[in-house]
Amino acid sequence: MAYYHSRTLRISFDDAVEKVTAALSEEGFGVVSEIDMHEKIKAKVGVDFKRYRILGACNPAFSYKALQAEDKIGVMLPCNVLVIEQGEDLVEIAAVNPTDSMMAIQNDVVTEVAARVGKHLKEALDRL
Repeated sequence: MAYYHSRTLRISFDDAVEKVTAALSEEGFGVVSEIDMHEKIKAKVGVDFKRYRILGACNPAFSYKALQAEDKIGVMLPCNVLVIEQGEDLVEIAAVNPTDSMMAIQNDVVTEVAARVGKHLKEALDRL
């Protein structure tokens, strides 16, 4: 199984960010963090890099359930969703597959939550 799910869209970068944020919302996720890697790399390394945004997606109900089962699971949260400019009006959206990313955690509740979160993240990508 792949550690991520992805989808490529013929759309502007900014429109892709809006569209994926809306699709995540429809699946019960909020974006709790955003990292603009294009800006960070330019500022810290002095290199021009393609537009690349990391959205930290969180579904509070699933997060709470996972935290009750495994209080250190927070090191794995939130779920990252990438918006990557691959060309002019060509944007790839990629979301973590939490089932694979949490394989090292031996907890049946976390495994079940990860599967449900992964299903919803994939459905959000399918909406795009």
